[in-house]
Amino acid sequence: MDGGGGGGRSTLSEIYQNAKKVLLRTRDAVERLERLEYSSAGMESPPELSSSIARDITHIQSLCVEMDRLCRSLPAKSHRDLWKRKVEQVAEEAESLKQSVDKYSLRTQRRMTEAKERQELLGRANGDSHVLKIFDEEAQAMQSARNSARMLEEASLTGEAILSAMSGSRERLKKAHRKALDVLNTVGLSNSVLRLIERRHRVDNWIKYAGMILTVVIVFIIWRWKG
Repeated sequence: MDGGGGGGRSTLSEIYQNAKKVLLRTRDAVERLERLEYSSAGMESPPELSSSIARDITHIQSLCVEMDRLCRSLPAKSHRDLWKRKVEQVAEEAESLKQSVDKYSLRTQRRMTEAKERQELLGRANGDSHVLKIFDEEAQAMQSARNSARMLEEASLTGEAILSAMSGSRERLKKAHRKALDVLNTVGLSNSVLRLIERRHRVDNWIKYAGMILTVVIVFIIWRWKG
């Protein structure tokens, strides 16, 4: 039984080492696949690389099944538990790599679908180029009409502003004219008053001179009468 256990352990160890070697190779291949996908140059990943990774993962999983079968044949429970944990680690890492490849496949499929949809949209756009051209010409015509309407509105507003300014100027001219007439009337009235004062002054002079002459005559008569 011990000899059989040792032989079992030797065979299990060989399978385990083989599984670890394939696992390391698969991990490197998955990392290279992801680098190709996200590279700035936008390189397409070669299909044979994905197929090789899928085959290696399947091979690892088959080795895990074989190791699990051999673990059960180990006589010592401690050995069975130890190898079971190792086999579970290899199986979990293989499953993680499988999920990464599955996600990569989904992303690739989605990109292919999007590219196909873009091609279809471009094809429809090229087929409808005449309709789009008509819509573009109509849009340009409508824009020109809107621009013309805006220019007419601006011209109308400018004319209204000019008329309003002219109306204000007319009112100011009327006020200036009225003020000028008032000034002229005032000047005319002042001239009349001055002429009246001048005549009154001349009359007062005449009265003064007449009174002086009359006084002299009366004095002379009195002097003659007494003499």
